[in-house]
Amino acid sequence: MTKTIGLLFIEGYADWEYGLLAASAVEWFGLRVVSLSPHVSPLTSIGGLKLIAMRSADPVDNTDLDAIAVIGSDGWTSKDAPDVSAILHAVRTRGGVVGGICGGTLPLARAGLFEGVSHTSNGRDWILGHEPAYAGASRYSDVLHAVADGRIVSAPGSAPGTFAVAFLEALLPENKEQFSQMRTMFAREYAQAS
Repeated sequence: MTKTIGLLFIEGYADWEYGLLAASAVEWFGLRVVSLSPHVSPLTSIGGLKLIAMRSADPVDNTDLDAIAVIGSDGWTSKDAPDVSAILHAVRTRGGVVGGICGGTLPLARAGLFEGVSHTSNGRDWILGHEPAYAGASRYSDVLHAVADGRIVSAPGSAPGTFAVAFLEALLPENKEQFSQMRTMFAREYAQAS
C-alpha cells in the first residue's frame, strides 16, 4: 500500500519549503502527497502563487496519513494562528512522522510535540520569542539543518533540502542508499557556492 504524506498549508505559505519534499516523495519513492489546510482555498503563497487544498485539516478527513509536514508561513506567528494540534497528534498517535519547517515548527511546539525531543527552528531566540514556555525548549538544537529525533522532524526555513531528506528518511528508514544519494546531490550545489 502506498504511503501518504499530508502537506499542511495556511495563507502566506513559503513557496520554497515544500518543493523538494513533495517532488522527491513522489518521483523517487512513489509516495502519495496531498495538500491540507484549515483555511478556505485558494491559498496565496508569499510569491503570489495559488494553491487549492485537497483536504481540510480535520483528523477525520485524514485517517490515511502516514506523515504530515507543516509548511512555514508568517501566519503561524500570529496569536490567532489556526490550532492544528488535533491532526498532528492523530498522525503521531498512529506512529506517523510529524514535521515542521520554519514557522511550521510553531504548531509542533504549541502541540507539545517537542517535549523530550531534539528539534530546531529559525533560531533559539526566534522560537522562544513566539512560544516562550513551550515544552521541550531545553532540547533545542541551534543548527542550520534539519533535526530528526525519532519520528519528529524540524528545520529552519533555510533548510528545505535537509528537511526533505530527514523527513523522508524518518518515514522510509529502509532506503539508506537513496538518502545517501539525495544528500550528495543536494550538497553539490553548496560545495560549489562561494
